[in-house]
Amino acid sequence: MVVEQSTEGQTGLGVLMLDIQGQTLSAQEQDLLQHPQVGGVILFSRNVGSPAQLLDLTASIRACRPELLLAVDQEGGRVQRLKDGFTRLPAMLSLQAVFQRDAEQALALSQDMGWLMASEVLAAGFDFSFAPVLDLHTGRSEVIGNRAFSADIDTLVALASAFMAGMHQAGMATTGKHFPGHGSVDADSHLSLPVDDRPLAEIEQYDLQPFVRCLPSLDAVMPAHVVYPAADPRCAGFSSYWLQTVLRQRLGFDGVIFSDDLVMAAAAAAGEMPQRVAQALDAGCDMLLVCNDRDAALVALQTLEARQAPPAARLLQMQRRSPAAIATLAALNTDSRAQAVRAGIAQLVSN
Repeated sequence: MVVEQSTEGQTGLGVLMLDIQGQTLSAQEQDLLQHPQVGGVILFSRNVGSPAQLLDLTASIRACRPELLLAVDQEGGRVQRLKDGFTRLPAMLSLQAVFQRDAEQALALSQDMGWLMASEVLAAGFDFSFAPVLDLHTGRSEVIGNRAFSADIDTLVALASAFMAGMHQAGMATTGKHFPGHGSVDADSHLSLPVDDRPLAEIEQYDLQPFVRCLPSLDAVMPAHVVYPAADPRCAGFSSYWLQTVLRQRLGFDGVIFSDDLVMAAAAAAGEMPQRVAQALDAGCDMLLVCNDRDAALVALQTLEARQAPPAARLLQMQRRSPAAIATLAALNTDSRAQAVRAGIAQLVSN
């Protein structure tokens, strides 16, 4: 899935990914999307009515600027924004029990679920879903909880790799989150600042390992708004240690780095929005998410404009394949593989 690019700043994309308010684009939003520092749009449940309405909305965004990246959180379980007219995926942790009984069956189902999720999201006009979650299920983090594939590293890596293989089959780039691991802290970074006080060696031995071992399947990474004081006093998403020294240099990752939402409470540790933007860029983030706060997004745009931040050419690898290769939602409703996957999901949920 990697798109080879040798130069920076030639994508036509900006650095900011923002949201919109409703189920249609307002005139003000159409103007906002023309800003050269805007590079993407993320949609939430409030933006989604019927499949037909969603297709109209994604088409209208592309009509404004065809190159914009369109994203959504469609993980499965409690984190899936597309519901009516789309397959309801179970939480990924449900695959762990299947894996313990029959590893081959669990891996096949995980791959099929990744393919179906990606196929439906692409058919709705998006480029990608921010998936999968590579955090360990430690029982500590409620915000991660059953979004994780497993408590066991080997099981998690096997199931997540299969899920990403399915996404790639459908033509979707993958995003592993939340680097280097959000599963071992109690606090919810949406609401407060989580701090992981463990020794660095322990973090690297456990939480980091899914990212290390899944690296060949990853097109993008989203860092955690978590502080790991043994490594850096800053959140991972603002830390050149985690994003440059570890991810880029030690692991050799050359994919996209998305910030987590800079409006989240944990991000306030970096200061006001201009400081958050500057620190995320300086740490190595390629695209910044600023969601559910239009004033904050406008401040972020002003900050980016003043910095003249060039977009990374690697952002192009997140774009969807040629639309001719993507099935329609109607075709997926009658597709034999899709029907088989839905039957497998129904059986999994009923057990």
